[in-house]
Amino acid sequence: MIAHIIGKITEKFQNLVIVDVHGVGYELTISAPDAEMVNVDGETKFYTYHSVRENGEDLYGFTSLAAKKLFEMLISVNGIGPKAAMSILSLSTPEEVRNAIANDDIAFISKASGVGKKSAERVIVDLRDKVGLPSHYGRSEAYQIKAEKPPTDEALDALIALGFPLKEATAALADVDPTLSVEERVRQALKQK
Repeated sequence: MIAHIIGKITEKFQNLVIVDVHGVGYELTISAPDAEMVNVDGETKFYTYHSVRENGEDLYGFTSLAAKKLFEMLISVNGIGPKAAMSILSLSTPEEVRNAIANDDIAFISKASGVGKKSAERVIVDLRDKVGLPSHYGRSEAYQIKAEKPPTDEALDALIALGFPLKEATAALADVDPTLSVEERVRQALKQK
């Protein structure tokens, strides 16, 4: 299993990049927000998911560990494959998608290409108890894709890397002051457990 790759982006297409790692080019399918923030000739770390099917293999890339874990949750839902999961993650930042699931926002999830209302309902029913508490209440607004990097929560990524499920990591950080350093936020979250 390829857990992550670090390399220079040599080519970039709509939602596809080729990452050169010491002379070997890896083709990664990435979400729309990730595609907007990465640049050709820039060195980037991607967490990866290797999908093996009867008729092919695909490598999916994510700039944050939280996005990869959310992707893995999405593909665990019956009827949601890697392409549909990536389409859902292309709606907005991983945090907004997670928040939409936690808030039962079927309309937001069903905006994804190839995901109808029934599939969106199934995603919410299967995952709302697994994604953690919403970071804010109310309907999610689609992420307006910008050239700058979308905000990521490094403390959340760190807790996930330590083995916390997404729901528990989110709950552990809920009462921790977000203005603290990443290290201090992780330390405080671990004290609560």
